[in-house]
Amino acid sequence: QTPKRTYTLAELRLNKIQPEEFLAPTDSTLSGVRNVVQGGFLAGLTAAYFTQLLDLTQIVQVVVATGFLLTVDQVANGGGFEALLVDSAGRVVNGTYGRRVALHEAGHFLVAYLLGLLPRGYTLSSLDLFLKKRQLNVQAGCQFCDSAFQAEVATGRLSSSSLDTYACVALAGVATEWLRFGRAEGGLEDVRQLDRLLQALRFTQAKADSQVRWAVLNVVTLLRRHERVHDALAAAMQRGGSVGECIGVIEGELAGSQDI
Repeated sequence: QTPKRTYTLAELRLNKIQPEEFLAPTDSTLSGVRNVVQGGFLAGLTAAYFTQLLDLTQIVQVVVATGFLLTVDQVANGGGFEALLVDSAGRVVNGTYGRRVALHEAGHFLVAYLLGLLPRGYTLSSLDLFLKKRQLNVQAGCQFCDSAFQAEVATGRLSSSSLDTYACVALAGVATEWLRFGRAEGGLEDVRQLDRLLQALRFTQAKADSQVRWAVLNVVTLLRRHERVHDALAAAMQRGGSVGECIGVIEGELAGSQDI
């Protein structure tokens, strides 16, 4: 790992890291897909009207019914059904979206494993989890064997090593997208959760900045060093490999490595 100390913004920039871009992910892909879906819906209604498949009263009824269903979805599922449709459409409309998500989650998985936190599951799409468990409003993500960490959080006392691991894992997805695509789209909630944790621990702004800067530098260093492992892991996850198979890929790629 990168030595733990206070790093300046200038030092991060010397390592070719732009923190202001890194920590401000903007999801332009799915927002664009949502606009395309909405535009297609309106275009379909317009075409139905002019081809006399539907009259004006029927179109109004369709719009009202659609609005009602979306409202019910927001109340009952937290917008889960809409998110599932948009996420699925994103994989059709945008050719790189599926790989971006796989690399993002593989970044979380790999960094966690390298730092000693065992992954216990992952999801790459809302549709996958819906087909397997009939659960809505669950986005792509990784789950970890972190009961010890959760117990520390519950007591309000978090060890420095636990915080370091959490911060690095939280920022791994954003770091992945920034390294591979030049900017991050996913991971905003990861950044917000880390920020909320640091606030709950009553970190001063200066102390929080120091923690985040070190974590950013450490994660970027790890991902740059193990890019080949990262690619192999993402491919295994896209194939639907089990957690054990994914860990086998990591260990196989790292066999004989001087870094471990």
